[in-house]
Amino acid sequence: VQRSQEYRASALQTWKLAGEQLDRALADPTWTALLPEEGGTHQSARLKPAVVVDVDETVLDNSPFQARLVHDEGSYSDAGWAAWVNEQKAEPVPGAVRFAQLAASKGVTMIYISNRTSAMKDATLANLRKVGFPVADDSVYLGLGTEVPGCRQVGSEKGCRRLLVAQQYRVLMQVGDQFTDFLQVQDNTLAARDALLDKYQGWIGSRWWILPNPTYGGWESASFNNAWSLPAEQRNAAKRAALEVAR
Repeated sequence: VQRSQEYRASALQTWKLAGEQLDRALADPTWTALLPEEGGTHQSARLKPAVVVDVDETVLDNSPFQARLVHDEGSYSDAGWAAWVNEQKAEPVPGAVRFAQLAASKGVTMIYISNRTSAMKDATLANLRKVGFPVADDSVYLGLGTEVPGCRQVGSEKGCRRLLVAQQYRVLMQVGDQFTDFLQVQDNTLAARDALLDKYQGWIGSRWWILPNPTYGGWESASFNNAWSLPAEQRNAAKRAALEVAR
């Protein structure tokens, strides 16, 4: 992620192509990047246009935090993550700022739906502003813990927050690095994730734009049945067992 020119090229490519799709999405009054069950049926050309983006590894690059853990032989903790967020040192993912500024110039509001907590709003928005992202106002940040009347959030799923956005905006695109940035993943297994990709291939590269993230994600926990309580050695063994090895 930090030293591969190919990673940076992939990110630049994704954001560039998404930017080239903006005018088409704006011109089509029926265009929406939300599934029907997550507010797509309530979309209207009368609503203000918006693009929904994830934050971490989508618009902000946290690889220095991950590298710190590697260097210090540490592991993830909520306290360590909160400290990093408060440092406001994350740099933008390549291409993300240019896209966001282009969208804003066309009257499109950037909405940041993140599984950073609601309490991290001020630090996150400050970091976004610092590196050049347009932030219309504090309401465009919807962190974990955002209450949506009439909707019960399951874990860290973002469906309720997408429904909230659908009430105010016509969502032209969603951009993220995890399937959960686009829809609710009911069954986080490798087979179910493969099925989701097959089902929604037509949305990818038009309404949904996916950034590469080889660092972490639902694909990792799916390989050990989401059992984070297992010792690290057992989790790593399960991940190795999931590899397809040429013999």
